Amino acid sequence: MTNDAHRLPPIGAAAPAAASGSVTAIVPARNEEAVIAACIASLASQPEIGEILVVDDQSTDGTASVVKNLMGRVPNLRPLEAGGLPDGWVGKNHALWVGVQQAKCAWLLFTDADAEHERNSASRALQIAQEHKAALVSFSPEQITETWYEKALIPYIYLRLAKRFSYEKVNDPNSPAAAANGQFLMMRRDVYDAIGGHSTFAGEVLEDVALAMRVKAAGHRIWFGSGKGIVCVRMYRSFQAMWQGWKKNLYRLMGGTPWAVFREMESSLPWIPLLLMVAGMKYPFLLFLGVLLLIARQTSYGLDLARNHFPFSFIFYYVPAVALYVAVLWASYRGHVKGRIQWKGREYSVGAPQSAR
Repeated sequence: MTNDAHRLPPIGAAAPAAASGSVTAIVPARNEEAVIAACIASLASQPEIGEILVVDDQSTDGTASVVKNLMGRVPNLRPLEAGGLPDGWVGKNHALWVGVQQAKCAWLLFTDADAEHERNSASRALQIAQEHKAALVSFSPEQITETWYEKALIPYIYLRLAKRFSYEKVNDPNSPAAAANGQFLMMRRDVYDAIGGHSTFAGEVLEDVALAMRVKAAGHRIWFGSGKGIVCVRMYRSFQAMWQGWKKNLYRLMGGTPWAVFREMESSLPWIPLLLMVAGMKYPFLLFLGVLLLIARQTSYGLDLARNHFPFSFIFYYVPAVALYVAVLWASYRGHVKGRIQWKGREYSVGAPQSAR
């Protein structure tokens, strides 16, 4: 909460009307040539979105050319340049901040370049905002997974996050819990300005959670829920990108302390089944018991998958999911302890005043 808290909009004030053209969509783009066109097309089909601002964050591929070629077909599309990255800023935060300075609408929609929206994504968010008097609405997008490692790791992480950030607690105005997903995050412009926006956490790698925390701490309601049938995302298209992405975020998402990492590893690894199977090398009955317990744990995972809108068939990825999760959580912990993380060709310092080079 900033020192300008006395200038905040009235708490619980009615949301601005969900009129046509009431939303500015802001898309940060750094080397998104392969996906940016589909994102823009999905936003352009929505009458509630009055303008689409694509902020090119020093891309070295054909992102700028793709956006330029779409301008004739999408009249409300405006390309912007993020320019050089100032010291102390994470690239995505700076790109979003640049976009906000040019935005003209009462609502801001922050969304990633790899997100594809259904025609009702903006209207649904505006409807929820009015129904719940929410200043911020965020959807956790439907995750598209194609490779075995995506099907293993991404659902497993989202199930862990669901336990940590339950929708019920986040949406309860009496609970301090706050969370959001930067792949779809819509909020009132006046509230954004009043809390200082991204400038108040310029170097934070979890900008979506930081924004939600500030909005809720200022006394405004937030709403966070499933985006199935509303917006979908394929987050990563290579193992390296997936590894780097979760290495950047996972340590902070799971608590940001060594003790939190230990608890996550302890609760994720099937210690008892594994120990029984090792002991079963000498005592066959223990091997049988260990396998049964592992199957029971795998079945429980399958039920969690179904409850969270993932295919039950992903149950067969349980063992590699646990192995990948523990490995990338450890890597994320090590990176944050060392004070340096890498993402999209940049290196950021963490745990200290942040900078990029």
